[in-house]
Amino acid sequence: MENTVQQLRKHAGDTQAQLAAALGVSRQTVIAIERGRYDPSLGLALRIARHFDATVEEIFHDESGT
Repeated sequence: MENTVQQLRKHAGDTQAQLAAALGVSRQTVIAIERGRYDPSLGLALRIARHFDATVEEIFHDESGT
């Protein structure tokens, strides 16, 4: 699954560690999500969306574009 977490994080001026702390996950989890190596659970995806004041659909999208 593709996502815009890294772009949103950088735009907000957050480090990976700051985002991880805000979400209650490890920095390694943030890195894995940003690199597309880990698809977050629905709960975590919702926390990410709330953190960036966006919808899950605005942040996460299927690689096929659907």
